[in-house]
Amino acid sequence: MLDTQPAVHATGAKIIDGRQHAKRLREELRIEAASFQAKFGVPPKLTVILVGDDAASRLYVSNKSKACADVGIESLVIVLPASTELESLLEVIEEQNRDASVHGVLVQLPLPRHLPVHAVLERIAVEKDVDGFHLYNVGSLALGTAVFPPCTPYGVQKLLEAEGIPIAGQNVVVVGASNIVGKPTAMMLMQRDATVCICHAKTRDLAQFTILADILVVAAGRPNIIVPQMVKTGAVVIDVGINRLPNGKIVGDVDFEGVSQKASYITPVPGGVGPMTVTMLLANTITAAKRMRESQSPHLSVPSTGTSPSTSSAD
Repeated sequence: MLDTQPAVHATGAKIIDGRQHAKRLREELRIEAASFQAKFGVPPKLTVILVGDDAASRLYVSNKSKACADVGIESLVIVLPASTELESLLEVIEEQNRDASVHGVLVQLPLPRHLPVHAVLERIAVEKDVDGFHLYNVGSLALGTAVFPPCTPYGVQKLLEAEGIPIAGQNVVVVGASNIVGKPTAMMLMQRDATVCICHAKTRDLAQFTILADILVVAAGRPNIIVPQMVKTGAVVIDVGINRLPNGKIVGDVDFEGVSQKASYITPVPGGVGPMTVTMLLANTITAAKRMRESQSPHLSVPSTGTSPSTSSAD
C-alpha cells in the first residue's frame, strides 16, 4: 500500500499528496481489474522488458511489478543483458506482441547507448503501447485523441483535476522539452484550453517566463533550477524532477522550502508526481486489456509503417 503524508505544509502552501491520490485511484483500478478477471477468466497482464543492469531502472521495474500486484494485474519482467543487440531485442518485443495473454508491453528506459530508442519503441504493437511512446500514439496525442496518454503527463493532469485546480484559461509554463514529459504535458494542457509556453535548456532568462505562470510544471532534471524569485505568488507548482544529491538525498527540480512559501499548491519530491506515474501505467494497462477483449474487432485500425509493424494478436 502507498504511504501517506500530511496534506498541508507548515508554510501554508498546500502540498499535493501524490501518494494519497494514487491510493484512491488504485482502489478504483483494483475493482476494474477484478471485474475484468471475473468476466474473462484472466487478469490484465503487463510485460516489462529491462535491458542491462542499471540500478535505478531495476528499482523502477520492481516498483511497477509491486504496483501491478497491488491492483491485480499480472506482470512479467524480461531481463536482457546490456550487450543485447537490436535484432534480438526486437524479437523479444515481437514475441510479446503476438502473445494473446499480454495486454501491455513496456521497454524500460534508458536503453544501453548502442540501442536506438525510436526503433525499439516503434516496434511495440500500438494496441499494447501502454507507455504511449509509439509514433501513432504520439500523433493521436497531438490530435487530442490519445488512447494511452504518456504516464507522467497523464499523472500531472490527474493531480490537477483531483485538487480542483482550473486549467482552462490559465497561463502554463513547462520547463523541460523532453518527448517523455515536457512536450506531451504541454499538449495535454493545451487541449484543456490552457495557454502554454515551453522552456528548455536554451531559453534565455528563464525567470521572465516562469514568473508569469499560473501553473508551473518543472521537468528539467536539474535540482533547484526554480527558486522563489522565479515564481509568482499563488502559482501552482508541479515538480516532476527526480535528482539524487551527493549525500544520497532525493530532491526535485524546485527549491521546495523556498517556493512553498509563495506557491498556493506544490508537489513534493518524493511523493508527488512519482506515485501517479506508476498508477497511470496501471490505468493504461487495464484500458488496453478492455479494448483487446471487448472490441468486436480485436485489432485496432492502425496503419503500419515500415519501421514499426503492428503484429500483435489480440485475445
